[in-house]
Amino acid sequence: MSDTPIDSSKRNWLIATSCAGAVGGVATAVPFVSSFEPSEKAKAAGAPVEVDISSVKEGEQVTVEWRGKPVWIVRRTKEEVAALAKHDGELADPESKRHPDEFTPPYARNEWRSIKPEILVVIGICPHLGCSPTQKFTTGAQPSLPNDWPGGWLCPCHGSTFDLAGRVFKNKPSPDNLPVPPHMYLSDTKLLIGEDKKA
Repeated sequence: MSDTPIDSSKRNWLIATSCAGAVGGVATAVPFVSSFEPSEKAKAAGAPVEVDISSVKEGEQVTVEWRGKPVWIVRRTKEEVAALAKHDGELADPESKRHPDEFTPPYARNEWRSIKPEILVVIGICPHLGCSPTQKFTTGAQPSLPNDWPGGWLCPCHGSTFDLAGRVFKNKPSPDNLPVPPHMYLSDTKLLIGEDKKA
């Protein structure tokens, strides 16, 4: 054991430096740890979205954003609804039986893939590689589409085609139909996208 006296100025310097280091460490750690919490914007992005559909005319599509994804709301005409069953044989999954829980909630497992026959709600992202298909509601022959095209969407990236129920046609790159997000009606003219359980 050394009998050398401790220099008090060095001791004070060591204590001060240690305290400053500790304060700096805490100051650095607090923002770092708090960065793990979702931001207000991120919280809002996951919240349900209320949509007034009263102004959507027959044959029109509107797009809203939910969780950073485009959600298409389409008011189909009576003729478009009636025509859906006519091309079931050309579809890869006409009854939405593949991955039903992931892509089609129970209330949309019908020939229209919707709660109400005339209103379709789908996420506008192709399940193949995440591209956004292009609206092609006009029927008949068009570039990149068959001569008997019934109307729907074309994914320009790799050529997947979807009917007006968001169902993919056979022999296309997309492995699945367009997803139907959770949604519910708050009234005849108001939809809530992102939630389907009544309190």
